[in-house]
Amino acid sequence: MPSIREAFARVETAALGCLAGLSPAVRRRAPNGLEFLSLCILFSFAVLLVSATPPEKHLSIYSTAANYSLPIVQRQGHDYVGLLELLDPLGTVSAKSDPPRWRIHYNNILGDFTVGKNHARIQGRDADLSAKFLIENGRGLVPLASLGSLLPRFLGGPATLHEESGRLFIGSIATHFTASVALDDPSQLIFHFTSPVNPSVATEPGHLRLTFSREPLTSPASPTLTFGSKTIPSATYSESNGTAQITVSGTVPLMASFSNDGRTITLSPAKSQTSATAVPAPSNPAPQEPAANQSASIPRRYFAIVDASHGGNDRGEALSNTLAEKDVTVAFARRLRQELENRGISTLVLRDSDANLSLDERAFFTNTTHAAVYVALHAASNGHGVRLYTALLPYTSEDDRGPFRSWTTAQQSSITLSQAVAASVATELRKQQIAVRTLTAPLRPLNNIVTAAIAVEVAPSASDLSQLTSPDYQQLITTAVANGIVAIRAQLGAAP
Repeated sequence: MPSIREAFARVETAALGCLAGLSPAVRRRAPNGLEFLSLCILFSFAVLLVSATPPEKHLSIYSTAANYSLPIVQRQGHDYVGLLELLDPLGTVSAKSDPPRWRIHYNNILGDFTVGKNHARIQGRDADLSAKFLIENGRGLVPLASLGSLLPRFLGGPATLHEESGRLFIGSIATHFTASVALDDPSQLIFHFTSPVNPSVATEPGHLRLTFSREPLTSPASPTLTFGSKTIPSATYSESNGTAQITVSGTVPLMASFSNDGRTITLSPAKSQTSATAVPAPSNPAPQEPAANQSASIPRRYFAIVDASHGGNDRGEALSNTLAEKDVTVAFARRLRQELENRGISTLVLRDSDANLSLDERAFFTNTTHAAVYVALHAASNGHGVRLYTALLPYTSEDDRGPFRSWTTAQQSSITLSQAVAASVATELRKQQIAVRTLTAPLRPLNNIVTAAIAVEVAPSASDLSQLTSPDYQQLITTAVANGIVAIRAQLGAAP
C-alpha cells in the first residue's frame, strides 16, 4: 500500500494530467476550472482506491479426490472459510443451520458448532477452534488457522495447512522437486518433479517465473538454490495466495521446455541469445582431454545427499513415550550437513522438515541430483553405538540393457564404492571409541540409488536414550561420519 504522501502525490499528478489532457474548447465549456479540477481529483481518488484494493484471498486445497480453491473471508480480524464448501468435493456431506447451532455430517462423522464459540464437538469430542465460529446466510464459517487440527477429525488423516500462503494439503499429496544444471551443459537448468506439473511461465529482465496454481508443489530443503552456473546462478521458491512460485535468475533470456509427461522442465538460453553469444573456435584449439576426464571435471550440484529417514505420518521407531525416530534423524542430518560443509563438501539435506517423502521419492531426488554419495540416517533404541548398512541386492539373472537400469538393482554398479564408504566411516567411528558394525541389508532406498550409498543407524553408546538428543553425542557421531567421507572424497569424486 502507498504511504499517505505518495497517495496524494499520485492524485495530484493524475488530476493535473486529467485537466491538461482536455482540449482548450472543452476546458472553456467547463463551468469552472477549479470545479473541474475538483472532479478530476475525485476521479483520481477513485482510481487510486481501486488500484490499491488487495486481490481476493484464496485457499487452495490439494487432495487425491480433487484440487480446488475457495475464497477466504475476513471477519472480526480473522481469516475464515466455509466448512461445507471445503468438505463437499471430498465426500458425502450435508449441513443444517438452526442458529445458534450448526450441524454438519461428513461421511457419517457429525460436527456440532455453536455461533460465537471457539470450540466445537466432533463425534462427541471437543475440538478447539482458533477463533469464534460464525454463521452467514446459513453457511458455517470456521477460522482458517483451525483447519490443521479440525480437519483430521473429519477426514481420519493428516491435513497440513500453510496458513500464510493459503494452501492446504490433505494426506500425502505433495509434489516435490529437484533442480540441477545439466552435466553436459551448465547453461541448462533441469527441474525434476515427482508428479506431472503444468505451471504458467512468465519472463522479465533477469528472471523467469514458474507459477503453480493447481499443483501441490512444496518447498525444497532450502527455499534458495544456487547452481554454480554463470548463465543460471540461482532460483528461489515462494508461496502466496494459494499458489507456489519458482523464480529463476538468469544472466540471459531463458526459455522453458516440458518433457517426461510434465515431470521434467528444462530451462535454457533462448535461441536468439545462444546464437548471439556463440564464441568462435580458436584457430589452434588445445588438445581435448579424454571423455572420462571431461565427465569428472563437470561440477556437481551437490557432492553429498543426507537423508533424514521417516518424517510426516511416518514417525519411525518410538524411541520413548515422547521421542520419535523421525525427530532424531532430522537433528542428526542438520548437524552432519554442517560438518560436511565445514570441510568444503556441498551437501543437501533431503528432509529438513517434518515432511512426507516416500522411499521412491528419496531415490528419485538423489539420482536426479547426480550427487557423489548418499547417506541415510536412522536411530534405534536397541543395541549400542552405530550400525552401517550397504545394500543387499536381490538376485537376478537379467542384466540391465541399453540406457535403462532396473530400479531394484540400480545400486549394482556402485556397491563396491558404497562398501568403501562404509569401511572409511567405520574406521573414523572406531577412532572415537564408538562401537560400530558394518552390515548388508535389503534396506530401501539403498538398492535404488545409482551412486555410493550407505545407511547410518545410531543407537546410544550405553542404555541412556537421552544420548540420542545430546549435542555432544550427535557431534561425536557426525564428526566421524564426515571425516570418513572426506577420507574417501577423491575416490568418490572420480565416480561416474
